[in-house]
Amino acid sequence: MSWTFCISGAAVAKAGSNVLTSVLSGGTVLDNFSDDAEGRIEQETNTDWTTNYATHSTSIKNMLSETSSSLIAMKMINASLTNYPSMRLAETLLDFNDDIATKGINTLRGKADTLKTP
Repeated sequence: MSWTFCISGAAVAKAGSNVLTSVLSGGTVLDNFSDDAEGRIEQETNTDWTTNYATHSTSIKNMLSETSSSLIAMKMINASLTNYPSMRLAETLLDFNDDIATKGINTLRGKADTLKTP
């Protein structure tokens, strides 16, 4: 299931430049973060987005990517708190990503993979 919804670079960019090298180079750690995020999205939305991922619309894929990359970024930030120049910067990045993830999960919750034509 790892990295179905987003690429690692999206999460790294959202976490900022202060993520510990040990987190970035730990493939297993990042894979676990990805699995956690994807599992959380599926459980909170009560939808299996992974099985038929290729058939989802572009807008659904974009929302899954946006949401999962923010969830992963928050885990990366939390694992690297001592590496940020100030706690305020880390908190701001966490708040930013939490807002995106919360809105993304709320948007995906109960959503069918169809958009109405205007």
